[in-house]
Amino acid sequence: RDRAGVRMEEHEKVPGVVQHFNDTMKNDPQVIGPSTAVVAIQSLLKLIKESKAETVAGLTDDIKKATEALIKATPNTVSVSSGCELFLRFITLTSLDRIGFQELKKRLIERGNLYLKQVEMSRGKIAAAGSPFIRDETTILIHSRSRVVLCLLREAVSRGKRLKVFITASAIDDSGMEMQRMLAQDKVHSKIILDSAVGFIMEKVDVVMVGADGVSESGGIINKIGTFQIAVMAKALNKPFYVVAESFKFVRMFPLKQDDLPNQEKYTTIDSGPDKHPSLDYTPPQYITLLFTDLGVLTPSAVSDELIKLYM
Repeated sequence: RDRAGVRMEEHEKVPGVVQHFNDTMKNDPQVIGPSTAVVAIQSLLKLIKESKAETVAGLTDDIKKATEALIKATPNTVSVSSGCELFLRFITLTSLDRIGFQELKKRLIERGNLYLKQVEMSRGKIAAAGSPFIRDETTILIHSRSRVVLCLLREAVSRGKRLKVFITASAIDDSGMEMQRMLAQDKVHSKIILDSAVGFIMEKVDVVMVGADGVSESGGIINKIGTFQIAVMAKALNKPFYVVAESFKFVRMFPLKQDDLPNQEKYTTIDSGPDKHPSLDYTPPQYITLLFTDLGVLTPSAVSDELIKLYM
């Protein structure tokens, strides 16, 4: 098992996809590299290019097996699942009638490259849309680690804004420490706080900003454990709670409570099972002020309309 969490022995039928995913994640500098979902999409596109299938049915079967392998085995199940689903939806929108198999494969690859280019531009669009909401000398509370949040803060700093950042330690994996190291490279002052100190520190912050593993149809989010309680406290103290997420993380799920999340979404692959500690929780839309996405700045109620457009 490698750092990305893909279990090689379980996916011998698609070794090329798994190996590409693992190699890319191993070479990831963990500073501003691609998200897990983007690497999964890159792996699927590589599979399409290198597949030895000679029929549509054979290629479809290869893609299906590879998608299932990545979804079941990666730690970020929510984002990988939605990213792969939207990728397959996008590439199959082209007309596939009355053309030969090789021409069909060529079109799928062209569409795949186009989609990959779009998702790789997502963070830049989000940073441009969200940075105007951050004023000079703003104090921000961040939960855990998020590369897209990092991009937005970098954009704000590049515009001359001075920031003070509090970061939760995220004790389940200490990812807050990693976020602090990332911010230090941009000379952004930050301080790690205990997860249990969020209520104490909330009155000192101007805004709360978090990433998301997934954005549900209702406009709520699935994210690192502890997000929900932070959102509740922010609401109680009238602090804006901003979510920063790419549109490929929009998922066709409609949870109403924590138990509505399937176990594979709530627990890591290492600690899976109903008796283990959850790694994710669900934050309902009423606690979210705005979502900064590559589709624009959205209210939670606007997410369902955008999700419909993505699958049209």
